[in-house]
Amino acid sequence: MTAKIMQTELLQADDAGIARAATLLNAGGLVSFPTETVYGLGANARDDVAVARIYEAKGRPSFNPLIVHVPTLEAARALAVFDDQAERLAGAFWPGPLTLVLPLKEDAGLSPLVSAGLATVALRVPEHPLAQNLLTRAGVPVAAPSANPSGRISPTQADHVMAGLSGRIEAVLDGGTCGVGVESTIVGFAPHPVLLRAGGLPVEAITACLGAPLSVHAQGDGVTAPGQLASHYAPTAAMRLNADRARPGERLLGFGAVEADLNLSPSGDLVEAAANLFRHLHTLDAGGDAPIAVSPVPDHGLGRAINDRLRRAAAPRV
Repeated sequence: MTAKIMQTELLQADDAGIARAATLLNAGGLVSFPTETVYGLGANARDDVAVARIYEAKGRPSFNPLIVHVPTLEAARALAVFDDQAERLAGAFWPGPLTLVLPLKEDAGLSPLVSAGLATVALRVPEHPLAQNLLTRAGVPVAAPSANPSGRISPTQADHVMAGLSGRIEAVLDGGTCGVGVESTIVGFAPHPVLLRAGGLPVEAITACLGAPLSVHAQGDGVTAPGQLASHYAPTAAMRLNADRARPGERLLGFGAVEADLNLSPSGDLVEAAANLFRHLHTLDAGGDAPIAVSPVPDHGLGRAINDRLRRAAAPRV
């Protein structure tokens, strides 16, 4: 199915732009907005047709759940059942780059498309002031995956969204560059805390808060949360990971003190690397189809999320 071609508005981050975005969301429209992680593609999570349009616009598999964004913990409690561990994590890290997958309340009133038929819902309270303002103004829970065609590179700037989704959605609310640059960390409870997706909140911070290690979702356990497809975040060109140097004909996405076409962080700073990851992949993707080699990235802290995205980007296309 091809999404309907329309004129996509680019809205400024002022009162008029936020008001227009909130009006569009309440009218069943799709609005991309910035969070501290990446730009989300938002729709009223109570509106079946609006949520279905997210899948249509992205070309997203219907079995992949969506994250619901709300402005406060109180609003999240109206949608899902929180146990003591979930309350502890929400109290410590919300608002922020953490998504919790929790039992869905029977009276939550969300479209079943949001949870893709699961008995749970993924919830997040974003920290970005523009996202907070929009969610409060809209007054509805907002389902919002990353605002990119499914399987492609996640957007960290408004022009990334326009390049991928212009003509398919009503508006993009321009809030500049996202500070974190990779999607939220996702934690579920089954019943003990389990890491479902590494992301913008380091796992070490979560385990310190809980006082116990997290188990890790296994690839073969099926899709239980957003962002678990094996092939995802992919540029057009083939990718080779953990490369010491570029081979003839390759372009190098570097990390640390290496000569590269683009470098995630010449100083080896994982926070800088996370913030640059999708922007650099967009730039390389726009620069041709020559293969991309990627320097090794340490697999701790935010490096865990970076490597997760890189592995999915390099996986065979599905």
